[in-house]
Amino acid sequence: MARKSRSQRRPKGGIGASVDDPDDAPEEFLPEDHTIADSVATDVSFGFDEDFSESDTVTDTGRNDGTEHRDAAVAASAARHARLRESLLGLDTWSSETRSSRKEAILRRVFQALTQSATGTGGVETVRHASSTLVRACRSALRGGAPAERYAACRVLEAASVLLGEDQDEWHESIERDLRRVVHGATKATAVRMAALRACSMSAFINTSDTETSEALMDVCQAIANETYRNETVPVALRATALDCWALLATTVADYYLAGQDDVQLGRGLDLLSLLKACLETTSMELRSAAGECLSLIHEARLNLGVDEETAENSTARRYRRGSWDGSEFEVLMDEVKQLVATLSMESGHHMSKKAKKEQRATFREFVATIVDDEAPEEIINFRGGSLSLHTWREIIQLNFIRHCLQGGFQIQLLTNATLQSIFGANGAALNDFAGLSQLEKRLTLSKTSEASKIADQVMAKQRTKRQNVKNHFLTSDGDDL
Repeated sequence: MARKSRSQRRPKGGIGASVDDPDDAPEEFLPEDHTIADSVATDVSFGFDEDFSESDTVTDTGRNDGTEHRDAAVAASAARHARLRESLLGLDTWSSETRSSRKEAILRRVFQALTQSATGTGGVETVRHASSTLVRACRSALRGGAPAERYAACRVLEAASVLLGEDQDEWHESIERDLRRVVHGATKATAVRMAALRACSMSAFINTSDTETSEALMDVCQAIANETYRNETVPVALRATALDCWALLATTVADYYLAGQDDVQLGRGLDLLSLLKACLETTSMELRSAAGECLSLIHEARLNLGVDEETAENSTARRYRRGSWDGSEFEVLMDEVKQLVATLSMESGHHMSKKAKKEQRATFREFVATIVDDEAPEEIINFRGGSLSLHTWREIIQLNFIRHCLQGGFQIQLLTNATLQSIFGANGAALNDFAGLSQLEKRLTLSKTSEASKIADQVMAKQRTKRQNVKNHFLTSDGDDL
């Protein structure tokens, strides 16, 4: 059998396509649900989904008095920094690489190192020293790389923005232009445009304190969230991402500028209410959820502006009394929004899968609690040594966005990254103050044969029996079996 030609052996536009070969020019296509862990690099021998924290574990055969834990932590930190430096050194060969698949593999390895190995002050300093090389490689990928390569570059820039921390205006200025160019349509791949918008928003949120920069980007997000942008139909997934980014940047805006209203100025959130209501009426679960988060944030800001009705001195102050949209021009619109949100929290029917209905109900019950019942949300982040509770939509929106960015490296970054600890008001010393458990203690408290597991299993069995008896109650006349 005749051997296939090179162009026939490798599909055009695929992850292995080379942008330097005119026969292998990449197509502008990438699935909307593409993630940075989807691509498989055949030329670089590493597993991108490998959890570095597992290899950092030191076996403890005796009782742990804290010494072994401290020694293990020091050894794990040194190993992580070594992996970080090794991954960043791969960027030195960037200019000599000709195959897009190898360039993408290098970026994916850097992303994994940034999120899971760049911990503590030493890791941040290492990334800071390599920032110029990092920017140069990512900008090259954004300008002429394949879609998967561009996507990886956006994710790397987003993760690096979290690590570098505040007061990094030069960093933001160095990447903003190329990211905006991708967002505005330099590529047709929706997933790449979504990743670029997220990266640009994360950089504006963390690296710069300039309110004009954030508000200008909020204008872009609001424009993209519409059905059409620059005379082109905007994909639904990109619209949802635009609302997520708008919500993140809106967490940096004062309550009055978000939900306030006077004779001169109208809050940015109030100007968006009609669009958010229209998004709730679509069939996209992703777009509905993004709109629900924005509405919850706006309503929370409205509540924070509230004053008691009896203390209001004029009609302008009275319209801001706690928990009320009465007296404003948005009263009817918000009533319709509340009805929509309540309906979505109880939606049923065969037009949705059971899993999708369950997910939507759970999500919109949280929105109903805030928008309809004026209750504060609650999100608990569990750690090996305790937990961190969040009680505002500002913090929860920031949490969801950062967690999406860091993926599996979120917990270790929150334990070691001073910027994230400042954002969520966490005490770094308290989060890391955990001496660990010995192997015997783990077997007694965490294993499936432990006493706690046995008690939990007995309780679950009793509850299951009770539910079954309730279902069969109609079969008995007296109900004594209950």
